[in-house]
Amino acid sequence: MRILVTGGAGFIGSAFIRLALRSTDHEIVNLDKLTYAGNLENLASVGDHPRYRFVRADIADREAVEQVVGESKPDTLVHFAAESHVDRSIFAPTPVFDTNLRGTFTLLEVARAHAIGRFIHVSTDEVYGSLEAPLEADETFPLNPSSPYSAAKAGSDLLALAYAKTYKMPVIVTRASNNYGPHQFPEKLIPLMISNALEDKPLPVYGDGMQVRDWLFADDHCRAILTLVGKGRVGEIYNIGGNRSVANLEVVERILAALGKPHSLIQYVQDRPAHDRRYALSSEKLMRETGWEPEMDFERGLQATIDWYRNNPEWVRHVKSGEYQKFYELNYGRRETAPA
Repeated sequence: MRILVTGGAGFIGSAFIRLALRSTDHEIVNLDKLTYAGNLENLASVGDHPRYRFVRADIADREAVEQVVGESKPDTLVHFAAESHVDRSIFAPTPVFDTNLRGTFTLLEVARAHAIGRFIHVSTDEVYGSLEAPLEADETFPLNPSSPYSAAKAGSDLLALAYAKTYKMPVIVTRASNNYGPHQFPEKLIPLMISNALEDKPLPVYGDGMQVRDWLFADDHCRAILTLVGKGRVGEIYNIGGNRSVANLEVVERILAALGKPHSLIQYVQDRPAHDRRYALSSEKLMRETGWEPEMDFERGLQATIDWYRNNPEWVRHVKSGEYQKFYELNYGRRETAPA
């Protein structure tokens, strides 16, 4: 099988490519714009693989996408590419809609024109919004996005599903919970807290830190997507959850304990606007139809992630330079310290 992966230099996309190359015979073409979070160092181990090819292009550039698809003739398109950080979407919403909506539209149009056999649209649990305990969102749950990012993802989900209905395109939409693991850009909670703690820098925690997230190891997520490439039913939505809900503050405290760092590094800061309190997913449909289930428990996965960042200081130092520092100051430097 030939698979075109969009956003394959990012955290989850690169994990998918590494998994596919080591566990299947599929050929992979990676189309990535290489924005701030796209990092070819994530694919250094497979850069010379005979079944892998990289193309730098923007998914919103119809001509470029047409050329890649025409040359590679993929059987399947797995669409990871997205502006995925909520804080960035709040400060500057335009790139989010350009990539997540217009980019997805462009890919759907090209896939339709070339009759690509399967289109996997990778989305997020954030489209369901905040849920009161003990609710868990299944695939029929109403959409209630709170941020420009989640609204753009909800829109792109609906667009992909509309193409499935109107044009009979073989679309599958996946919605995953919070991913974590090695190679994640350190603007997200777990890598940010690990990298700051390793440098004895303050750990900025939004509000009271009691926002609850369901944590999913990236390799488990990618196994689910690879399973759906072969077994998923077209026109369907599949939730992918880690089945482990933990409050952000508890995650931070676990990281500090694992690194032997003091609790005093925690710095409570003004909360994010419209910050969702709790996400929770039901993956029952995916498990029932495919037999997939998460293999990595949170304790082992968190320790493996901590060990990776501790053992790869050059990678961390490289990605936290330049543009990252500017955004970090913009996002956290102007927030008032909140009472603990």
